[in-house]
Amino acid sequence: MSGLPRGWADTTLGAVIELKYGKSLPKGDRTDGPFNVYGSNGIVGTNESSLTSAPAIIVGRKGSFGEVNYSEEKCFPIDTTYYVDSFESVDPSFCYALLRYLPLKTLNRATAIPGLNRQDAYNLTFALPPLAEQERIVAKLDALNAKSARVRTELARIETLVSRYKQAVLSKAFGGELTQEWPTVSLDRLSETIFDGPFGSNLKTADYTSEGPRVVRLENIGTRVFIEEKRTHISEEKFRSLGRHLLQANDLLFSSFVSEQIRACLFPGNVDFQAINKADCFCVRFDAAKIDPQFALLQLTTEGTYRHFVQQVHGATRPRINLSQLKQYSILAPSLDVQQEVVRRIETAFAKIDRLAAEARRALELLGNLAEAVLAKAFRGELVAQDENDEPAEKLLERIRAERAAAPKEKTRTVRRKTTMLTARDFLHAKLQNWPEDGVSFQDLRREFSGDYDDLKEAIFASLSDEKSTLQQIFDEKTSIMTIRKRER
Repeated sequence: MSGLPRGWADTTLGAVIELKYGKSLPKGDRTDGPFNVYGSNGIVGTNESSLTSAPAIIVGRKGSFGEVNYSEEKCFPIDTTYYVDSFESVDPSFCYALLRYLPLKTLNRATAIPGLNRQDAYNLTFALPPLAEQERIVAKLDALNAKSARVRTELARIETLVSRYKQAVLSKAFGGELTQEWPTVSLDRLSETIFDGPFGSNLKTADYTSEGPRVVRLENIGTRVFIEEKRTHISEEKFRSLGRHLLQANDLLFSSFVSEQIRACLFPGNVDFQAINKADCFCVRFDAAKIDPQFALLQLTTEGTYRHFVQQVHGATRPRINLSQLKQYSILAPSLDVQQEVVRRIETAFAKIDRLAAEARRALELLGNLAEAVLAKAFRGELVAQDENDEPAEKLLERIRAERAAAPKEKTRTVRRKTTMLTARDFLHAKLQNWPEDGVSFQDLRREFSGDYDDLKEAIFASLSDEKSTLQQIFDEKTSIMTIRKRER
């Protein structure tokens, strides 16, 4: 780098921290306790013993590789992670910020499951500030993050408020004094037909195909929204046999399952596919001379409708209503002119609410971008002022190099690790000659190998990261275990 801030020094990640390997701790071997267990994407449980000192930084190594978490307390990172719990030249909080700033998520070299190679991480370069400036940067970041957290909390609340505001609009539209003069009519009398989808042997999972006419299922029915992305198909032949369930534009689809809210929507008229409804997806085809489908939909998704049907549900595990209960339900039915004016006003109010919600979502995205921009500014030396009285970062690096050189035990351990790594590679090479066709789990290899398990893991992942490797990781769905298998040539 050029033009470094005063007192800063170019270095590599490996020169200032050690990424230690997490340890295997299967769920069945954990005993609930005071220490959090960390996987690659965060806390996955607790345990009665810990692995790290405190504080500790946990970095995803496999799966959600490059994810960074911080623990104020001792914890237990499992073997899909690296961790840092000794800080020679960096403030722990500064190190946490550094690891979030560095492009760890771009370093994947694995051929099967995404993974972070430790040496790749060690080779990343950055500019290290003096220790005193690290502390000033952390203080500034903490202050800015606290403000961002408060804003993020308030913006996140808007999604919840949107639903409440819309319900308030609906309650006012269908609960005022004027509505007392409107007649109420059952859905059965307002409709040309109301029907359910085919049950049992008429439509089975085996009938589904990769393409063809569509089947509208419960997952397609949102609250006033048709969820088109969820797609299920059947053959043309099967579709023709179920023709009486054919859906038309503006058919009202109503989920028979009633839990936290009513799920109902209109089947859109602008789709380029034909579809039938599945069992438990009720279809109401309104008489256009009597009721506006959108007016009916808005009423059927009010809090009042929800309270009515939640009292009618049956079934212990999946509370639902039946078709007869839906047919008998009555809604307000003023003249069509009045209905259309009510729909227009409600949709105008909803549009304003949706614009506010969209602005809030955009602001949340910008907050994320802002956090990245603040980190980038911090590591350019632009977040806080430099102090010429700070001990230069190069002095810190000199001390680290001296301390590492004066640590014979560590040097001996490094030599031993290189030797045992060769042993681990030799073990894998010999094992390849008689590798089981259905693969081998890590635990099986661990039991067979007499050396250090960390060395075995490193040898395995070094092999998996090699594009020419004869090994690959495969998830065995039958046993729910990750296995290592030979590639098919």
